[in-house]
Amino acid sequence: MAVLTTYNTTGRREDLADIIYNISPSDTPFMSGVGKNKATNTTHSWQTDTLTAVAVNADAEGATISYPTLTSSTKVSNYTQISSKACQVSGTDDSLNLAGRNTELAYQVAKSAKELKRDMENALLANVAAAAGTSGSPTRYLGGLPTWYSTNVSAGTGGSGSGGGAIRTDGTQRAFTETLLRSTLKTTWDSGGNPNVIMLNGFNKQKLSFFTGGATRFDKAEDKRLMTSIDVYESDFGTMQVIPNRWIRKANSTAAKRGQDVHLLEMDFWAVSFLRDFKLQNPAQTADADQRFLVVEYTLEAKNELSSGLVTDVTTS
Repeated sequence: MAVLTTYNTTGRREDLADIIYNISPSDTPFMSGVGKNKATNTTHSWQTDTLTAVAVNADAEGATISYPTLTSSTKVSNYTQISSKACQVSGTDDSLNLAGRNTELAYQVAKSAKELKRDMENALLANVAAAAGTSGSPTRYLGGLPTWYSTNVSAGTGGSGSGGGAIRTDGTQRAFTETLLRSTLKTTWDSGGNPNVIMLNGFNKQKLSFFTGGATRFDKAEDKRLMTSIDVYESDFGTMQVIPNRWIRKANSTAAKRGQDVHLLEMDFWAVSFLRDFKLQNPAQTADADQRFLVVEYTLEAKNELSSGLVTDVTTS
């Protein structure tokens, strides 16, 4: 009697690992690193203020006290943006015994959540102006990070920006250098800021690793490793964490200008404010398919742009 072997057996399950190796980038260092606040309207407002200039402050004995004219705080606003991701899976597909996930619907929802967070990071870092929307054009846009700088900025020739959520005008690109970094750090410190994070794209992260200011490298004999990167930059004004970010200026820039911003951030002065936090919606079923969509409504809160600095119009390759 012939022996039944694997060569003529049907119905064998493929040797497909029960892990799905998804290399699509989903990290969101800016959104994950700043604070979270609550918005209560589609126009989210907050107040900023500055101290008066330092003066010689010495009074004579018995002097009459003079009362200066005080200045009020300034109201600043940004608009909430709605972002969503939808998925649907047929009833049959969701019933299959699939490798790598319990159900197809659960897998697609988890994947959509990662994609949604990535899209939010992209929006928060984009040079897109704040827009309230109208009845004829009801889409609202939050003003992204580059649109809030007006003071501590190093831009290429022709580059400009008024801050307050207005779109920046790009200038001529130039190489990112330690001179540009140090100069902008000093300007930011002079304005009262104490930035603690340098956020930049991968190309300029590699350039920064060869700056001399913080470039102490160690040849570790015990494990034969040569440390050639910088994760902490020791500036004249404090220690700064260096964080690469894949989504620097990606949404509205040409391919040649993706990653052209280097942000010098005091992280406590930035926040993401949520009008509606992440919510998974289960709409009424109208077909032989399960449908879900994730939705979130949020905006960027720039508590005081004087806290941070921007080196922009830098080359990216």
